Amino acid sequence: MSIHPGAGQPAKHDTLVNIPKLVSAYYLNEPDLEQNPEHCVAFGTSGHRGCSLNVKFNESHILAITQAICDYRKANNIFGPLFLGKDTHALSEAAFNSAIEVLVANEVQVITQENDDYTPTPVISHAVVCYNKAHPHELSDGIVVTPSHNPPEDGGFKYNPPNGGPADTDITKWIEDRANQLLLEDLVEVELFPFAKAKQSGFIKYEDLITPYVDDLINIVDLDAIAKAGVKIGIDPLGGSGINFWPVIKEKYGLDLTVVNPEVDPRFAFMPLDKDGKIRMDCSSPYAMANLIALKDDFDIGIGNDPDYDRHGIVTKGGLMNPNHFLAVAIDYLLTHRDWAKDIKVGKTLVSSAMIDKVVKSHDKEVFEVPVGFKWFVKGLSEQWLVFGGEESAGASFLRRDGSVWNTDKDGFILGLLAAEILAVTGKTPSERYKELEAEFGAPLYKRIDAPANAAQKAKLKALSAADVTADRLAGDKIIEKLTEAPGNKAGIGGLKVVTESGWFAARPSGTEDIYKIYLESFKGEAHLALLEQEAKALVDSVIS
Repeated sequence: MSIHPGAGQPAKHDTLVNIPKLVSAYYLNEPDLEQNPEHCVAFGTSGHRGCSLNVKFNESHILAITQAICDYRKANNIFGPLFLGKDTHALSEAAFNSAIEVLVANEVQVITQENDDYTPTPVISHAVVCYNKAHPHELSDGIVVTPSHNPPEDGGFKYNPPNGGPADTDITKWIEDRANQLLLEDLVEVELFPFAKAKQSGFIKYEDLITPYVDDLINIVDLDAIAKAGVKIGIDPLGGSGINFWPVIKEKYGLDLTVVNPEVDPRFAFMPLDKDGKIRMDCSSPYAMANLIALKDDFDIGIGNDPDYDRHGIVTKGGLMNPNHFLAVAIDYLLTHRDWAKDIKVGKTLVSSAMIDKVVKSHDKEVFEVPVGFKWFVKGLSEQWLVFGGEESAGASFLRRDGSVWNTDKDGFILGLLAAEILAVTGKTPSERYKELEAEFGAPLYKRIDAPANAAQKAKLKALSAADVTADRLAGDKIIEKLTEAPGNKAGIGGLKVVTESGWFAARPSGTEDIYKIYLESFKGEAHLALLEQEAKALVDSVIS
């Protein structure tokens, strides 16, 4: 994919989303599933997402999804409070209010941030986990209204069941099917309570969710070491939901911490354009993170986060770290500096770097490799045999310093603060430590590309078995594994991964576009990576054509 000429530059004013038009479309546009199946509710790896302008994220969708969640709660005896959070996207406010109307009508006790403020995804997960530990017979759950790092015109809605993490496929399929049934029946079974009266209903509790989370951070990150070392930290919240947490963290722990951009704007007009010319709050993108990267020499560590704070971007004086590089460094550091149980595993997605495997093996620990999606780490983190779960897309979480569960969703706060702890304790930035890992294990090159595929070809790719791949060599090396199931949990990966001693590739179809994605990694240099790419595309095309 070619890089847009405006990538890393401010958006032009006339390209910014029209917020009044967007919000009006949320209320005025009505989905018609019979005539337009693409209007249906569809849960991906992180909930239902879409735009009101093309009738994929509208009031009817949210009313139906929220009623479906209420029905799921009743069917599964979940009668504790529901923690409700939202991020700073324009449609998040509208969808939050719609959800309130349905939740109150169903007599669900809702707990949300006081002053009608924003609440990040990891804070909702942390609140659910802590509440359920104290109230095992009255389980709570959560909803976060967010499309994560998606463009400003998008909305998103995701459900976290009582384990605190992203809902697994069985739950999301149940909610999706029920919501679409409600839409087809013109929402006749959706219960509503007028929003104007909801605040006085007794079912909405406005609480301070910032202080409990911030007070607990000392139990997962060594904040005293960061303060003592005087690590200078620059924060770009990217206009996201954690913006009011950083001043509290700074004051509570005496950190040398500066929020370089305090602006919240539903148009995200302050954001540099991403590689494709769109505004996207992707803290793993050097284009989206251009503003913080420009300040890299002013701070020891720079931290950026997406709008719901489940992702992290780490900037050192060397620039923005590749997410895979930081995951490897974080795992190496934690396995060295935490007194956790011996018989534990480290979680990674199958499209994450093989450097992680080498690091984990050097500590005599086992890798737990799963398909794409943080939901696959929830059980292990909850049961505390998985000490770390990380995705190549810059999302991760880990256990407390005493080895107990912290939360079960991705947490951009703790990964950013861990980068500062690594510098404070070791005297080396995470990027400096990664160079040492390269010297020890080799310097892999990692790449992701998109290739065209129609619906039939994507279906073939998703249904592949290892026997369908007849090749025995890839890019000059013997193939040692052909995977259509993840080694860690034997779950289907919805595609294919082929591994050699020197590299690997994984291919999986897009759920929303006529493409498939190829992830590649080589430990033998640029020429080998290019050959790996060429042969991977040819191999996949041969089995899906």
